[in-house]
Amino acid sequence: MDKLFKSREEIFDSLFIRYPVLEGCKRSIYKAFELLKETVLRQNILYLAGNGGSAADSEHIVGELMKSFMAKRPIDEKLADKLKSLYGEEGGKLSLELEGGFRAVSLPSLISLSTAIINDVNSDVMFAQMLNSIGVEGDVFWGISTSGNSKNIVKAAMLAKAKGLKVMALVGQKECRLDALCDVVIHVPETETYKVQELHLPVYHALCAMIESEFYGKL
Repeated sequence: MDKLFKSREEIFDSLFIRYPVLEGCKRSIYKAFELLKETVLRQNILYLAGNGGSAADSEHIVGELMKSFMAKRPIDEKLADKLKSLYGEEGGKLSLELEGGFRAVSLPSLISLSTAIINDVNSDVMFAQMLNSIGVEGDVFWGISTSGNSKNIVKAAMLAKAKGLKVMALVGQKECRLDALCDVVIHVPETETYKVQELHLPVYHALCAMIESEFYGKL
């Protein structure tokens, strides 16, 4: 972990220097950043979902958002002061150990609920059911699918739009069902599953780093 935050612009520009194949995604990636930024400013929640490797990506993204990623994030000063006033030296130490984070939930991590829905209803509506229970207008659903046609991701996007959530997707090169359901779609220029996934990682790492820099790099 670095001691200093890189600027949002440096992170964004370096992505395309390191991965020039992503140059055609520049506009959609920046649009995704703006959507994530708005979500943080509104204090809404980001929900993520995918299948297989994309489920692991959902977990990975949440891991980068809910704690420090590129550099140490201090917690809110008011919270730090409250911890100190309530618990003295122990609270002060806790305030230094804690890190700032963003509100993000990986839906595939809800294992017991997932299996209950699959067993009692239909695996296609697994993520849609979760969003129906906890998603509210202004939240964001981020679907990750190498094909862009995964049934449970598509249905979750449908439900999200109906409830007033914003929807973004990270997919492969081909046109897909998610295109018509999303506010932002990032198409990486590959079609084979593992090659699509290899390009998904630098994209979401850049987005996580940009959001971190935006809200903590100027403190």
